[in-house]
Amino acid sequence: FLSIACDGTILEALCFPEQQADGGLGVQSPGPELLVCLFCSESAPLPQKDSLLKHLLLEHKLVIADVRLIANLPKYMLYWKGRFLEQPVADFCSVIKTNSAGPADKQEEYFLLCDVLPEDRTLREKLQQKRLEEVLEQQQKERNDCSFHRVCMFCSEEFSGNRSSLLNHMAREHSFSIGLPDNIVFCSEFLDTLQNKLDNLQCLYCEKEFRDKTTLKDHMRKKAHRRINANNHQYDRFYVINYLELGKTWEEVQSEDDRELVEDDEEDDWSDWQANPVSAVCLFCDHQSETMDELYSHMKDAHTFDLHQLKTELDLRFYQQVKLVNFIRRQIHQSRCYGCQQRFDSKADLMQHLDREAHVMKLPDTSTWDQPQYYFPTYENDALLCTLSESDEDESGEQTDFPVIAEDISDLRALKQSSVLNHLLKHS
Repeated sequence: FLSIACDGTILEALCFPEQQADGGLGVQSPGPELLVCLFCSESAPLPQKDSLLKHLLLEHKLVIADVRLIANLPKYMLYWKGRFLEQPVADFCSVIKTNSAGPADKQEEYFLLCDVLPEDRTLREKLQQKRLEEVLEQQQKERNDCSFHRVCMFCSEEFSGNRSSLLNHMAREHSFSIGLPDNIVFCSEFLDTLQNKLDNLQCLYCEKEFRDKTTLKDHMRKKAHRRINANNHQYDRFYVINYLELGKTWEEVQSEDDRELVEDDEEDDWSDWQANPVSAVCLFCDHQSETMDELYSHMKDAHTFDLHQLKTELDLRFYQQVKLVNFIRRQIHQSRCYGCQQRFDSKADLMQHLDREAHVMKLPDTSTWDQPQYYFPTYENDALLCTLSESDEDESGEQTDFPVIAEDISDLRALKQSSVLNHLLKHS
């Protein structure tokens, strides 16, 4: 099937060409979504890949390693089908012999095709690189697309223009975040998937089905299920991080930065270790401090707001502190006085009102802010949340609640450009 020149050389390069040369590949692609057997005419649609992999194992004694990490399985198999027509499979694959201690007639040889072979590794890397380029190109199109139009899944408000307006709205107003807009690709398809689940009366987190929308809505609110299930791999394709590195899932990529190399058996010396300062933003202005004592002092001196005093007077547990901070953040962002619920045209008008009416330390009834919806940070990267604790002294040395860990926002300029916290900072 291969086009061969007079001297026996193959006219079509087999190092994963993206465009076929005039000589043509030895195996013509039957379609981008069809998997072909590496040895015979058997084929199967991509969604039924397990059946073809089973066929390879039972009929041809071949196993492909780490199939789920191959970026484009149809092209991968088409490539190796061509190579196996040229040379014996044993030239490329590791040979695994079963029942090696038994009689020869009872032994079987299986072949393992994996990226230990440099050619296989190169192929996988090229497929991965090609897919990443396609995904980044798609993401850029979505960023520049101004024809986006969609109704919020949780209310009747319509959004046109850029997709980020809807995603930020759902995060701010409904405490439902699927991540930063710049981390998402195939956004419309993602939202269609979520909308379809809601239309089928299915919880987005636990994925249980309910008899009506009211019951579903109450369930998601009371159980704090206004989020997606991270263990549902149906969502993996919508996050750019899943396309970044060959042979790694997004969990492995994220945890990679936290791994430390262990050198010999020597005990690590942590005496000169210093933590990076955490920059937290004031509740009322764009002032930020690298230490929490400085931030608390600033809010007390500049705005007469004493969080420690409120914590003591109201005997606030850890999660109550979290909800209070998130409540105040949201009210300030909406230019609404959290003490009297009066709304203003601008943040500047609100700040004048808080100072004039002495409403800074005036909180509404606890039932107003001690709500499950305020478990979720009003802003991602809110470093103030990771300073909250059960007690001021921490005398016991034990932590009864898990703190909310925010991302590092020490670089305010980068934060303003890339984080949703810029909504908090833009009013100077």
